Amino acid sequence: MIRAILFDKDGTLIDFDATWPPLYRNLTLELAEGDAEVASRMLRAGGMDPVTGRVAAGSVLAAGNTLDIASLWFPGLSEVALSDRVAHIDRVFFDNGVRHSVPVPGLLETLAALLGDAIQMGVATSDGTAGTRAALSALGLDSFLPHVFGYDSVPRPKPAPDLVHAFAAAIDAAPGEIAVVGDNTHDLLMARSAGAGAAIGVLTGTGARDDLGPLADVVLDSVRELPAWLQAARG
Repeated sequence: MIRAILFDKDGTLIDFDATWPPLYRNLTLELAEGDAEVASRMLRAGGMDPVTGRVAAGSVLAAGNTLDIASLWFPGLSEVALSDRVAHIDRVFFDNGVRHSVPVPGLLETLAALLGDAIQMGVATSDGTAGTRAALSALGLDSFLPHVFGYDSVPRPKPAPDLVHAFAAAIDAAPGEIAVVGDNTHDLLMARSAGAGAAIGVLTGTGARDDLGPLADVVLDSVRELPAWLQAARG
C-alpha cells in the first residue's frame, strides 16, 4: 500500500524548460567572463544545446547536482576552489528558484487532492535543500511538501537510495510504502536501489517515455495523473 510520495523537483513539480535553461545561459556567460564561445562549450558539455535550449535527459544539467556541474566545468580545481565554485553556483540556483520557478500545470490542485487522500509528501532533489525550501515556499507549496531533501542533505545523492531512506525515516514509513516520482532515470534508479514501492516516470521534464519505461512501474504524462493512478492501484 502506497501511503507516501517522494517527488523529484525540476521536471516533475517545476517546469524545467521554463525555469532553468535561461538561467544556464546567463550563468555560463558569467562564469566564462563574457566569452560567448566558452559559455557555449560549457552548455554543450553539460548537455544543453545552446541554440535550441533543449537539455538532454540524463545529462549533468538535467540530472546532476551542483558539485557535478562545478566539477565538469572547472576540472582540476583544488578542493577549496571547487567548494567556492559550488557555493557560488548554489547561490545563483537559490535566487533563480525563488524568483523564476514555474510549476507544472495543475500542480496545486494535484497536491491538494493527494493531501486530502492522506498521502504524505516530500521532495528529493539534486538542488540544494535550502534553495528548494525557499522556492517551494515562494510558490505556496511548502505546506504540502514539508519534507525536503537536497543533494547536500545526505552522504550520497541520486541515484543512491539515501534520499528515499531519509524520507522514510522522517515519516516513519518503510521504503516499500513510498512511491518515487521523477522525470529522469536517476530518479527511478534511486527508487529501485531503495526498494521503493513504486517507481513512476513523468513526461514533464527531460526524460522521454523510451528512457523511463524500462525502469518505471508506470510512465504518466504528468503528476496530475497521480491521484487517479493511486486510486486504481488500490483497487
